[in-house]
Amino acid sequence: MLLRLPTSVSEAQECMTEGAVPIGGATLVWAAWQRDGFPDHAMSLRDLPEANTIGRETLGAAVVLNRIDDRVPEVMRRAAATVGTGAVRRTATVGGNIVGSTLRCLLPPALALDARAVILEPEGVNETDLAEVLAKRHLLLSLRWREPISSSYHKAAGEAGGPPPLVIAAAVHSADDGQRLLRVAVREDEEVFSDSTVCHTDAEQDLRALRDGSFGRLPAATWDAVRRHVTDLLARSADR
Repeated sequence: MLLRLPTSVSEAQECMTEGAVPIGGATLVWAAWQRDGFPDHAMSLRDLPEANTIGRETLGAAVVLNRIDDRVPEVMRRAAATVGTGAVRRTATVGGNIVGSTLRCLLPPALALDARAVILEPEGVNETDLAEVLAKRHLLLSLRWREPISSSYHKAAGEAGGPPPLVIAAAVHSADDGQRLLRVAVREDEEVFSDSTVCHTDAEQDLRALRDGSFGRLPAATWDAVRRHVTDLLARSADR
């Protein structure tokens, strides 16, 4: 297998047109390749500057999870810190987790941040929403979002070999009209739910708006956990 390490967008595009397979940190594909055979050409974005950004409003797809620190919002930082083991976090990448993984542990925080995806296509660099990235398995370069007022993350305890643990990610944002917007994303088993509402002075009104949306499908116990988590975030955000 020939591994390509492009250092520019144009070089990465050339690798794509030649059929190189993106590998991320290879934590998800290595076992399958050992079983089914290795591709002739593979490509890693670890040397591409555009895929290695870390900041308050951006995160590169080639960033390994243990590099995610307090430069990014709390919801994304805490999510990355709970993925797998320390050994996994030293090799697994943002792009591999969101696009290549079935659990997509970083997807709920990305949705809570209302992140947009910067993708690389043979024609050039484009920006799109996360739903299209997941549906079409685009090559992710980075995530971009507007820095929230505050954010938070909760992951329930899980059992080895059991179902994926409950994940709740939430963020409060400043809207263009001066209001505040609450965005919440929940992973229940392997399904991800997300919704948003304008913040009111009454947290119960915000919770009712969420419950009337897609979160109405959540089991009662899961909704109770969401209620507690969102109530706490709104209380912490009130004086910011």
